[in-house]
Amino acid sequence: MDIAFELACEALKCNEVPVGCAFVYNGEVIASGRNEVNATRDATQHAEMVTIRRLEQWCRNNEKELDKVLTECDLFVTVEPCIMCTAAIRFCLPAHLRSITYGARNERFGGCGSVLSVHNSPSPVAPLNCISGVEAEAAVKLLKKFYEQENENAPEELRKRKRVT
Repeated sequence: MDIAFELACEALKCNEVPVGCAFVYNGEVIASGRNEVNATRDATQHAEMVTIRRLEQWCRNNEKELDKVLTECDLFVTVEPCIMCTAAIRFCLPAHLRSITYGARNERFGGCGSVLSVHNSPSPVAPLNCISGVEAEAAVKLLKKFYEQENENAPEELRKRKRVT
């Protein structure tokens, strides 16, 4: 979880929503990433999606089969994956992860039970094993820091302005 938090801090410094994540395989971090939505101007570039692409690249570089690696992988994320990312992890990957461990709940967009239970909704696909609340306070602290600042990438009408008193 430490590397996920390091990446979340990096995201915050880059004016991104501070979410970081890492795939761990046989006790080793093999792919990691952070939000890159603002940098890429692509709303789908959440930490999980970035990291999935890096995991696929790691498998190609190391001549490993993605489906075999996934069954031995754990995913660590600072914030509960959103509905889109949870759906991608559960329904688009060729095999299931051992677990997803995350910090803070995502009360606006969470796909692991906070808003929708994509992780275990009725489906022919097996449910995901999610572990929540790991270092949640630290994750919330980072999110608060982000939302206290002005997001220069937000549409003009939605930007928060610092109040001058």
